[in-house]
Amino acid sequence: MKKTFILILLATTSFIACKKDANETAYDKSYKVWQNFKTESKNTYSYTVNAGSVFGYGSETKIIVQNGVVVGRDFLSYTLEQNPNSAPTKKIREQWQEDKTSLGQHNSGASLLTLDQVYQKAKTEWLAADKKKNTIYFETNNNGMISGASYVPNGCQDDCSIGISISEIKAL
Repeated sequence: MKKTFILILLATTSFIACKKDANETAYDKSYKVWQNFKTESKNTYSYTVNAGSVFGYGSETKIIVQNGVVVGRDFLSYTLEQNPNSAPTKKIREQWQEDKTSLGQHNSGASLLTLDQVYQKAKTEWLAADKKKNTIYFETNNNGMISGASYVPNGCQDDCSIGISISEIKAL
């Protein structure tokens, strides 16, 4: 009887462990890819945060990280000008660069976060929003790494996304 109980306990434990692995979240998978990239890149990389509006405004902020520390930030904001016979063109509104000595001097642009901090914020804030009151999004279009983490309050129509959109992550 005791042996049967132990066998059942082992089988149940194995089944639960397998089920847990099968239910690994997209976030967890992406985080593992990020950890591998961080090691391979020696924690030296850049990523580009995009923001935009349905009303024709947009921005791009490139964050530069060396050895796990933010050392630079490049910013560009623009409006899209409609052209009747061609695609819209970008009209630059603001553009600047910050280096190690001038980081944080501008109010515009994405926050000075490493990707470790972005993943943490995604997990604890953007993906942790109340699912009854918000629609939650998580995307991994950067070779398995985070490309979007956000939530949108239910019923909101325009420019309601709270989170981050990352168009590129690359080793330096």
